[in-house]
Amino acid sequence: MQFTSTQKRTATWCLIAALVLLALWFLGSVLTPFVVAAVLAYALTPLVDKLDGLGRGRLPRVLAVLIVETLFLLVLLSILLLVVPIFAKEVPLLREQLPVLADRLNNSLGPWLGQFGIKVSLDVESIKAFVVKYLSTNFEDAIGSVLSSLKLGGSVALAIIGNVVLIPVALFFLLKDWDRFVALVLELVPPKIRASFDNFTEEADSVLGQYLRGQLLVMGVLAIYFSVALALFGFDLAVPVGVFTGLAFFIPYLGFGLGLILALLAGILQFASWYGVLVVVGVYGAGQLVESFYLTPRLVGERIGLHPLAVIFALLSFGQLFGLVGVLIALPASAVLLVAMRRARARYLASQLYQG
Repeated sequence: MQFTSTQKRTATWCLIAALVLLALWFLGSVLTPFVVAAVLAYALTPLVDKLDGLGRGRLPRVLAVLIVETLFLLVLLSILLLVVPIFAKEVPLLREQLPVLADRLNNSLGPWLGQFGIKVSLDVESIKAFVVKYLSTNFEDAIGSVLSSLKLGGSVALAIIGNVVLIPVALFFLLKDWDRFVALVLELVPPKIRASFDNFTEEADSVLGQYLRGQLLVMGVLAIYFSVALALFGFDLAVPVGVFTGLAFFIPYLGFGLGLILALLAGILQFASWYGVLVVVGVYGAGQLVESFYLTPRLVGERIGLHPLAVIFALLSFGQLFGLVGVLIALPASAVLLVAMRRARARYLASQLYQG
């Protein structure tokens, strides 16, 4: 049986794709820092190119890379530090309010549910014992216990520290030699399909670039909205919780859920009443509606073209298959697959097989 050149080419690319998937499957933990660095390099390379262009050759690219990466790491560190005041404020409140809240909930919720034949009784004494055992120390002592536990799990701590060190190093070299790495990949593309390959990558790059820019705008607007809205209702942790929620929207749905949990916890502990819960539900419900029906359609719109269900499925599927690496590459890979599916659909509709 003779195979045509198109069939051979298709089989070759399918084999390459299968090998890449196998590498991600078996080497996921090893590839994680490099994949993270590659995703960051793809997003930050335009900034390096612009800074390099402003220097008009007088500014070495290495210096442009150092400036962009340093600014990015400072922003990332600032975001991580937003979580510190949240825990520093909420852990003491949790220690003081949790037994009181449990007792109040037990006295109010138990009789109400008893009317429907549902017997619920919180073990307040056990909750108090938990508080005494695990939340009696201050925030600094809690940090110390975490560090001591990391010493016990040496391999885990070593892996975390290794990734923290390796990702910036890999990001530096990728930003510095991004064009050279891209050129090496392009050399592997057969000349006969180079034009169509370039056209495909340009379309995929356009989709990803527009999505990232639109998503960054959505995150910024939501960070301001949640911070201001929570502050207007008297939340002490309005700014850190609001900024964290807005920036966490980069991970669709999961980020909103994490921000909502933090805000609910902050509201319950600060106000010790339904006021905090109602405010958080109202603010976050309105924010979700504005994001879903106005911000995302206006700022992101059809730029990536993925249905919300497709986004959820992509995140869960890639996360299940490849872990953290899968979550990081889920949306970029889905956008590229979407471009490929559009082209395959257009070819099928124009083919004799469809037209009969």
